[in-house]
Amino acid sequence: MTPKPSGRTQECGREQARVRLTQAQSFLEVAELVIDEEGDLETAGVAAALAVLAGIAAADAACCFALGRRSRAQDHRQAVQLVAEVGSEGKKLSNALGRLLDVKDGAHYGVVFVGAQTAKGAIRHAKVLVDGAAVLLRTG
Repeated sequence: MTPKPSGRTQECGREQARVRLTQAQSFLEVAELVIDEEGDLETAGVAAALAVLAGIAAADAACCFALGRRSRAQDHRQAVQLVAEVGSEGKKLSNALGRLLDVKDGAHYGVVFVGAQTAKGAIRHAKVLVDGAAVLLRTG
């Protein structure tokens, strides 16, 4: 039996997984619309912030579906450990979540602009999580 990670978790199930996946897909869709090909710094930060929200929601979806619980710890990094447990793709998903959380503070609370390349990377990592959660829900 896999030990529960440290930190607070909340029970959830397949219905909550579907809700969180829908939210994740919406956040990602808007992030992709917002990113500016010219690298506009104002839109890059918004896109990165939305990508982080997409990744967190997708991680919740995967955990709710596969584990019946999601992280509710104050520190989002504790979710990385939990996501690693969701199955064969868990390590890949947890790595993507960790990379997204690296830009979270700057995107959500920073007082300097997030660069376009950082935002595009965040969108790629969010896509890994959203796509991974979608596959998990589809095949489970």
